[in-house]
Amino acid sequence: MDEIELARIFEEHRSRLRAVAYRMLGSLSEADDAVQETWLKLARTDAAEVANLGGWLTTVVGRVCLNMLRSRRPDLPLDAHVPDPVVSPEAGLSPEDEALLADAVGLALLVVLDTLNPAERLAFVLHDMFAVAFDEIALIVDRSPAATRQLASRARRRVQDATPAPDADLARQREVVDAFFAASRAGDFEALVAVLDPDVVLRADGGTARPAFTTIIRGGTAVAGQARLATRLAPFVKRALVNGTPGAVVAPRGEVVAIMSFVVRGGRIAEMHVLGDPERLRGLDLAAWID
Repeated sequence: MDEIELARIFEEHRSRLRAVAYRMLGSLSEADDAVQETWLKLARTDAAEVANLGGWLTTVVGRVCLNMLRSRRPDLPLDAHVPDPVVSPEAGLSPEDEALLADAVGLALLVVLDTLNPAERLAFVLHDMFAVAFDEIALIVDRSPAATRQLASRARRRVQDATPAPDADLARQREVVDAFFAASRAGDFEALVAVLDPDVVLRADGGTARPAFTTIIRGGTAVAGQARLATRLAPFVKRALVNGTPGAVVAPRGEVVAIMSFVVRGGRIAEMHVLGDPERLRGLDLAAWID
């Protein structure tokens, strides 16, 4: 098989491989690096000897991601980290984003996946999200199939316990998010408290460039107070889809300073995730939200 044909076949699998890597790493740039490394490994392999090339590529990208996770050194406390968001216009997702976000991969899920150890994350992502057999995953994590099944089971329980299902109606979600921003613009503390779940969690990640921005705030009263402090930014909030659900891009004077994602549950905002790391924001395609 010549290189042109090999590249053509690889492109047929690229979207799936990128989706695997994004769930494993929670980073768009690292996901692209993992896919590129998978291509390099394929280029050094005799593809004619691979019986199931799609399965082979999936396990290879999984192994690459596992090694990346094991070598990762977080720059800030893990519970304050916000994974890379996928930002799309409200008109809808592009085909590329649809492939990346199949199965409703919200930031809340990626936050929980960050709490798993690398082997648990691999077992859960490959088996529960991509239907890879435990026999194949066991070879990657160097454990028995039974032990690998236990890894996935532990991860599944943690994911299910930590990520109750959000409201299904996207239009209703948008109404709740819009009500939050309207109350924020008005500085209306009571209206903010009313739209927030009493146990709401706000997670803000400013990265190493903005350590003062990084925080976790819990409770409706505390989060409402924080939202009132940000009233001056309210005029610069622009609607967007963030990982397929209603969110916002904050872009004063043509500079994106934050991306906001919301989890609406029971008609109230239960979680907020805010990425304000300028270094990571520069790596995202946000031209559509800059005047």
